[in-house]
Amino acid sequence: MADLSLKHIYKVYPNGTKAVNDFNMQIADKEFIVFVGPSGCGKSTVLRMIAGLEPITAGELKIGDVVVNELEPKDRDIAMVFQNYALYPHMTIYENIAFGLRMRRIPDIKKDKDGNIVRDKNGEPIKVMRKYNKAELDAKVNEAAEVLGITDYLKRKPKEMSGGQRQRVALGRAIVREPKVMLLDEPLSNLDAKLRTQMRSEIVKLHKKLNTTFIYVTHDQVEAMTMGTRIVVMKAGYIQQIDTPKNLYKYPGNKFVAGFIGTPQMNFFEGTLKKVGDEVIIDFANSDAKITVPYSMMMKTMPLYLNGDKTVIIGLRAEDVSLDPEKVEKSTAKIKVKISHTEELGTETLVYGDIDMNGNGFDDTGTRIIIKAGGFKDYKTDDILEAALDITAIHLFDKETEESILPRIPQYNFLDCVSKDGKLQFCNVEIVIPPAISLSDGNYHLLVPPAAITLEGNISAEVVGCEEINGQVLVSLDIGGRRLFALTDKSVENGKTTIKVDLKSIALYKDGENVVSPMPMLNTMNGTFAMVKNGKVRSYYAVIGGKQLAVPEQIYLKMFAALSGRKVYNTSFDYEWSPYDIAISNDGIEGEVVEVLDYGTEQFAKVNAAGSTLYIKTDKPVSGKVHISPDVSAVGVVEKTRGIKIV
Repeated sequence: MADLSLKHIYKVYPNGTKAVNDFNMQIADKEFIVFVGPSGCGKSTVLRMIAGLEPITAGELKIGDVVVNELEPKDRDIAMVFQNYALYPHMTIYENIAFGLRMRRIPDIKKDKDGNIVRDKNGEPIKVMRKYNKAELDAKVNEAAEVLGITDYLKRKPKEMSGGQRQRVALGRAIVREPKVMLLDEPLSNLDAKLRTQMRSEIVKLHKKLNTTFIYVTHDQVEAMTMGTRIVVMKAGYIQQIDTPKNLYKYPGNKFVAGFIGTPQMNFFEGTLKKVGDEVIIDFANSDAKITVPYSMMMKTMPLYLNGDKTVIIGLRAEDVSLDPEKVEKSTAKIKVKISHTEELGTETLVYGDIDMNGNGFDDTGTRIIIKAGGFKDYKTDDILEAALDITAIHLFDKETEESILPRIPQYNFLDCVSKDGKLQFCNVEIVIPPAISLSDGNYHLLVPPAAITLEGNISAEVVGCEEINGQVLVSLDIGGRRLFALTDKSVENGKTTIKVDLKSIALYKDGENVVSPMPMLNTMNGTFAMVKNGKVRSYYAVIGGKQLAVPEQIYLKMFAALSGRKVYNTSFDYEWSPYDIAISNDGIEGEVVEVLDYGTEQFAKVNAAGSTLYIKTDKPVSGKVHISPDVSAVGVVEKTRGIKIV
């Protein structure tokens, strides 16, 4: 059994095509992970890289505690089930399942013909590698056959079996090896609908019985939703979102995920949002539809979307719109729908219509709507009916980026504030403005990332709720009657607390213009890579600003793996460090201090060096010409040409 770690995994083909871009994921032992996405999204490529059938261009892949990038597939302790079964037609089912075991050697102790242990001259048992004997083969094959329900078919040939039975044989051949990780590449795509449903249940049951890690690839979102403990949604080589089936459905991170997960696809409309007092008016474009929702629903939304000028995408699932007269009567959010046609599916009816009274409900023009109704329903074409919207299930996306503007973790807390006499006032709180922030008196908009608010400080607050989101805890705080959000790594009990704000992370706006920006937390310097040979000893260096910085083995090996041969010496790299991983010293890269930023509890030197502007934590006054020494063990490395993050 094993967990998997995939860090900055890339697959770039010789023609420059990026099949997989910066894939990062931690897979826990015994998880059932599903990769899902349209054809060409890179999901099978990732699976093949895990299996060792496809070389990794850059990145680190661990199975357990072992980096397996360079290991052969047979040495990775994985088993793979393919889409086309890959059975040997001339062998019986028994022989197909046993074939891999016959080729495999296992560790054992050498014994004589009487079964006694043979020892070396030191009295230690002699270790050997041997093949499975017939009794062991029989036991393993029969156990797998019993688990999969194919014991009666062991003497048959594959041609005598159905598609579902052949797929069970392929699974049997994989599980007899007792692998650390099971990889399944669209194993059900060749089966009919009834068999697919049956085999879905079989595979889920098998996962529970084997208690090992499963990674499953499919393009079918129904398979993904019904089988996976977590789902990875991919598009064009990029991860779009990783989450549980429930969270993907309820909290899609972008429009693509929202439209890909769920049947029928989510309804999408263009519109605007306008905050008026404690309410927000949602105005649907190209129709007369308009609803009002409480502002408390939109507290995580950036104010720039709430001024009524910026077009957004409004998303509603078919089941969150109702034509039921009782629901319509009670609803406070109603729109008119012109019915076009219906699709009766037995347990439910899909009602197609248009929120534009001049629309036809057939063409996806941006005003078409699909509504789920229970059982058989009889609606007449061109009827105009009122529909009730479940306002708690509305999704909103940026029109350009298609990212959610109602995220579970907000990008910023947005506050009105006043600067007066060197102090910043917000939420009935007053804090001293540090020297690093230059601010005249006046009214401003303050943006504070949730990660910039930490518990235990000098500002009084009250915890009113916690929500665990993908390993992080979003803490809801009440400060002077305003709701703020903070991020922590553990839950906090409701009640009185204190907080502090990391002022180097805030932004301030006045009349729509950015007047204070967060301090950059990533320093980048461009450089090359070099090798120096001293006799038989080779040393490797990052060359930045004419200075050589010795590169640790774990880093230069990754650089060689990403750039074969001598290419590594002819490539431009961006070397990255945080402000805390560069020191001002007596030797190193030459630079000049522009200014020292004093944030009260921390000071940072702004330094021009090697053609870059850097921000460096400092505990003492510095000025003029200086030397800087980056911690090379903490470096991030990006190959500029292909945009690959190597470290």
